[in-house]
Amino acid sequence: MNGNPVGDEPSLFGMPPEKGRWVLVAVGLIINLCLGSIYSWSVFVKPLTDYYTGVLGQTVTANDILLPFSVFLAFFALTMPFAGKYIDIYGPRNVTIIGGVLTGLGWLLASFSTSVPMLYVVYGMIGGIGVGIAYGVPVAVSARWFPDRRGLAVGLTVLGFGFSAVFTANSAGYLIAAFGVMNTFRIFGVAFIILTLLLALPLKFPASGWVPGGWTPPTLKPGEEKACECNRSMMLTSPSFYGLWACYFIGCLAGLMAISIAKPVGTDVGIETGLAIFLVGFFALFNGGGRPVFGALTDSVTPRNAAMISFVLIALASLLMWQIPVVPVYILAFSILWGCLGGWLAIAPTTTGSYFGTCDYPRCYGVVFLAYGAGAIAGPQLAGFIKTSSGSYIGVFPYVLALAVLGFFIAFFLMKPPKPVL
Repeated sequence: MNGNPVGDEPSLFGMPPEKGRWVLVAVGLIINLCLGSIYSWSVFVKPLTDYYTGVLGQTVTANDILLPFSVFLAFFALTMPFAGKYIDIYGPRNVTIIGGVLTGLGWLLASFSTSVPMLYVVYGMIGGIGVGIAYGVPVAVSARWFPDRRGLAVGLTVLGFGFSAVFTANSAGYLIAAFGVMNTFRIFGVAFIILTLLLALPLKFPASGWVPGGWTPPTLKPGEEKACECNRSMMLTSPSFYGLWACYFIGCLAGLMAISIAKPVGTDVGIETGLAIFLVGFFALFNGGGRPVFGALTDSVTPRNAAMISFVLIALASLLMWQIPVVPVYILAFSILWGCLGGWLAIAPTTTGSYFGTCDYPRCYGVVFLAYGAGAIAGPQLAGFIKTSSGSYIGVFPYVLALAVLGFFIAFFLMKPPKPVL
């Protein structure tokens, strides 16, 4: 049991539930701000390289220090499907505490690492598993409290993950300069443990059958397709699932590829190194802002249309970078690519709830989220391969353009509401 009351919700944070539920969105946003600190990893690459080579006398490269980023994201994505079912069993509060403590522990233990392989285990595996456990909880809470505005609520909840680099990267840079890289890991680890413990306390699901006052679920017309309320096994038999998964993979692959090459592409087109680093933080604003924007768009124009809009934007940005690789185009194109990645972090969870219901939502979205993990692994690796074979990162963009066109047609033909389950 999740320990939530049964029946009407008389109040939430001393307010009517229709108002108090927005506090849960804010709590989820801050939790994701902590969990999304992985996006600030590039700030740690050089200080860690200097620490292992200069202090410990080991032979490491920047590429060695980049690998924990991929390990972290891989374990994050792999943990999500397994952790989802426990949210209903143990409740959102307890699952968030477990995930948050493991996340903070990953950062804390990283400060004691004496070799790069040890960093892969304590940071990449333990930290990644912690985020994989905790990430789905605020999303599931928002999805259940907001049947009327699910896309907007989920988009705002995951906004913190996208915005995280804006805050944590700058904080990390300051702390590393003041206290050193290993002490920065310790400070982050302790801070994340304390924050997630406190923020987890108010998390809960609404009572079964609760709906916002004054809101009535939309009435379906005769013969109209409708979203079904199903479990994960039923979802896996639906063509809609495979259309959503493929589109999510393509959207994440394009976006994560852009994240991995943003700085080198900037320097390739003639931007000074310091400004290129600043622009990475600037692009993170679009990564965060794309989530509520596309979440609201998913609510208003249907998930399929929101997906097709994102692929049109990705294709346009890729075409511009391929044909006109100059500074203004770079800033515009990468703002769009980062924004669309953030958009998919709202489109996919919203679509999962809309198409397959919320009764088994954490486990359903856990499987859908594997597309993010696949994109996290394939995107940067594909970018590196193309750079090696073509001699320039600009060679990446024709491939992203082709993938966006493919995604558009997959969304058009497959990303439709499933047939009612009889």
